Amino acid sequence: MDELMRGRVYGADHDDPDPGPRPGHVYRELVAGPLDGLLLDVTDWTEEQLREGAALRTEIGRFGPGGRAVYGPRAGDPRRWDWQGDAH
Repeated sequence: MDELMRGRVYGADHDDPDPGPRPGHVYRELVAGPLDGLLLDVTDWTEEQLREGAALRTEIGRFGPGGRAVYGPRAGDPRRWDWQGDAH
């Protein structure tokens, strides 16, 4: 149960015995959409990249394999990124 509370990092291998956040890294929580609840590692991102958000590859979005889920910072709480839709 404790592992579930720590969250899973987007892009972590499914076989990784510890898919949670790593010490010294910076994360954003993905909210809603196909990647809801995952953490995105933004450790080396620039301020501009953090403002823009990201289009993240996912096979479980509207467009299936090769599709992307678009997430951007939440107004008033940039630590959470809200789903903005799916893209090709």
